[in-house]
Amino acid sequence: MLQSSRNTKTVLKIAILAFLSSFFAAESLFGQQDAQYTQYMYNTVSVNPGYAGSRGHFSIAALHRSQWVGLEGAPVTQTLNLHTPLGYRGAGIGLSIVNEQIGPTSETYLDVDFSYTLQTSKDARLSFGLKASGHLLDVRFSELNQDVLNPNGPDPTLQQDISNRFSPNVGAGVYYHTDRFYAGVSVPRILETSHFDESSLSTAKEQMNYYLITGYVFDLDAFWKFKPAILSKVVFGAPLQLDFSASFMYNDKFIIGAAYRWDAAVSGMAGFQISPEFLIGLAYDREITELGQAVFNDGSFEVILRYDFIKVLDNLKSPRFF
Repeated sequence: MLQSSRNTKTVLKIAILAFLSSFFAAESLFGQQDAQYTQYMYNTVSVNPGYAGSRGHFSIAALHRSQWVGLEGAPVTQTLNLHTPLGYRGAGIGLSIVNEQIGPTSETYLDVDFSYTLQTSKDARLSFGLKASGHLLDVRFSELNQDVLNPNGPDPTLQQDISNRFSPNVGAGVYYHTDRFYAGVSVPRILETSHFDESSLSTAKEQMNYYLITGYVFDLDAFWKFKPAILSKVVFGAPLQLDFSASFMYNDKFIIGAAYRWDAAVSGMAGFQISPEFLIGLAYDREITELGQAVFNDGSFEVILRYDFIKVLDNLKSPRFF
C-alpha cells in the first residue's frame, strides 16, 4: 500500500510538471481559459458585466469550487461578487474578486463592472456592460522537484519565479432578460495579455473567452418551475465548451437539477431558498474522460451562497430563478 501511494504521488508530480512545461516552454501558448463554474447561472456577473444590477437590488454572492478532488495541485477557485442598481436611471455597478490556484500557480482577478439598462417593453430589459479588471499572476517554480521530469537537469525556462505579475484588462457584454427568459453574449477579457517579455525564452498569452448564455423558466403547475439553460464558451486554440443544464424549483424554495458538460463531465445540483433573500446552492461534477476514472480523482465540488438585500418584499412575486 505504501509503495502504491508513493507511485501515485510520483505520477501526479510528473503530470503537473509536464503541464507546466508545456504551458511555459512553448514559443507561444494560446487558449488559456477563465475559471470554470457549474453554477454559473447564480454567478452570471463573473462572465457578463451586463448582468450587474439586473436583480433590481443589492446582491452579494460567494462561491467556492474544488476541482478534481484527490488530485494534487488541482484547481481551487474562490469568487466573491456584489452588484447593485444605481437609482432609477438604468445604471448598475458591480465588484468581483476571483482567486484560482493550480499547483504552484496562483491567479487573482479584481473586476469592476458597469452596466446601463434600457427597458424595451413592459417586462423586458436590455443591458450593456463594461468590465475593467486587474490580474495578478504568481508562479512558484521553486516549489517543484523538476528532477522528476528532467533527470538530465532542470528546464531553464522554469527557473525564475513569477511574483505578482500585474496586467490590466477590459471586457464587455450584452444581457437581455424578461421575467422568464434571459440571454447574453460577452467577452470578459478582451486584451490578449502576454505574461513574459519578448526577450524571454517563452511567452504565455491569454486568449479572449467568448460566452453565450441563455435560459427559460416554464411554469409546470402551481408549485413546480422548470428551467433549461445553456452556456457556451469559445476560446481559440481550445475545445468548444458547452454546458447544458435542467433545473426544477419546487414551491419557490427547493431546487434540484443536472448538467452535462460536452465530452467532459456530468453534474448534479441542489439548492435551497432559505428565505426570499438567502440562497444556498451545491454542485458535484464527475468527469467522463479518462481523468474521471482515476482512483485519485473524487470529482469536483462547488458551493455558492447568495444574499439579496430586498427592501420591499411586496414587490417580489417569487425568488428569481436566474
